[in-house]
Amino acid sequence: MTQSLRVLALVCSLRDSSSDSSSDLLARQLIEQMPDVEATVVRVADHDVKAGVEADMGDGDQWPQIRAQLIASDIVILATPTWMGQPSSICQRVLERLDAELSETDEQGRPLTFGKVAVAAVVGNEDGAHHISAIVFQCLNDVGFSIPAQGVSYWNGEAMHATDYKDLDATPEKTASTTKIAAANAVHLAHLLQANAYPATS
Repeated sequence: MTQSLRVLALVCSLRDSSSDSSSDLLARQLIEQMPDVEATVVRVADHDVKAGVEADMGDGDQWPQIRAQLIASDIVILATPTWMGQPSSICQRVLERLDAELSETDEQGRPLTFGKVAVAAVVGNEDGAHHISAIVFQCLNDVGFSIPAQGVSYWNGEAMHATDYKDLDATPEKTASTTKIAAANAVHLAHLLQANAYPATS
């Protein structure tokens, strides 16, 4: 019998939760395709996440509270908009803070992120989804996350276009299909890792 899964979506929109967000929408669509999970969505811009590469940068840093939710999760969704062909500055800050996980290990020498699955969600009005997912995947895998097959869902509008993903009349069929696949593969891999943990490194 499989255990229930906990999902954390880190939405890296430059806007706080007082505004609608295309990144938030796509992250929630991924969650909707993950049956029987306990999910939390965090808009990172709502929190004072200090610059740095430590688990706790002190002086009002709110990353430790977010990190606690991340460590308790089985699947992490990292959702970012595309700006100038790059992930948002908030997404980059999250990746920098995750660098601390390389030195945060369990009693068997494994980073606490081992056994956790990560998927990406990328939106924007210009090309860049493949480039951004490559950056995100490398960073997340480097600190111990496992990436499922086809573990990204994305939507890019036409170059120089003003339409946002959240303003579309309907979700494009290709994006909906990709979202469903990424969600299903993430859940499948998370269950596998629950049952069979990575070996100890020391």
